[in-house]
Amino acid sequence: MGPIVISIVSVSKAKENRFSRIGVRDSKMLTRKKRRFLFDEISAIAEEVKVYSITSSEINQAMQNRISINELEAAKFAGLLDSMDVIPKRIYLDSPDVVSERFGLRVKMFAKRPLLINGVKEKRERLDEGVSAIRVLAEHKADARYPVVSAASIIAKVVRDDEIEKISEREGIEVGSGYPSDKYTIEMLRANMKNESFMPYIRNRWKTINLIKQRKMGDFISQ
Repeated sequence: MGPIVISIVSVSKAKENRFSRIGVRDSKMLTRKKRRFLFDEISAIAEEVKVYSITSSEINQAMQNRISINELEAAKFAGLLDSMDVIPKRIYLDSPDVVSERFGLRVKMFAKRPLLINGVKEKRERLDEGVSAIRVLAEHKADARYPVVSAASIIAKVVRDDEIEKISEREGIEVGSGYPSDKYTIEMLRANMKNESFMPYIRNRWKTINLIKQRKMGDFISQ
């Protein structure tokens, strides 16, 4: 449940190594307290930080229209890129697709700014005079390899944690992390599947929700 949060962090070459010095690494390898501390440090070092929360409603609508999550994320990443105030010379893109170049090309398809994905030039690509394509290195699990991508993953994770906390506060129920690996979240969803106020936060077309619904039906039949 809750949003998918994506982020772009832009940093000057002169400051890039400061991320490593303050302990920036893949957000999944850090405690919540450490991520919160680094959030402010990253924001102070970065030239620009952009964040977008893909709501559960957007996710549900996309899946209903047979748009994959990877395609949805690519479109939103492209939107973040186009919204940047300063055009970067190079982008390190964390690909959710194991075929990294495929995800990069999806971002390129949606982006308004010209992109050169993993050094592959497309035939007949023409740019306006004086316009250079932004070089994009798309890699699977780039957040574990490049400090600037790790920084973006930390920003996104902290924003998502805050969004989940807001849901708990609004509904007056502790919802856990919102991830399918969290048993507390799963039990909370099982107990609130008919609670209309929770519906806007639930990704109702995901496999986890279908499994919960099947379990409830099975419990009902066994009784």
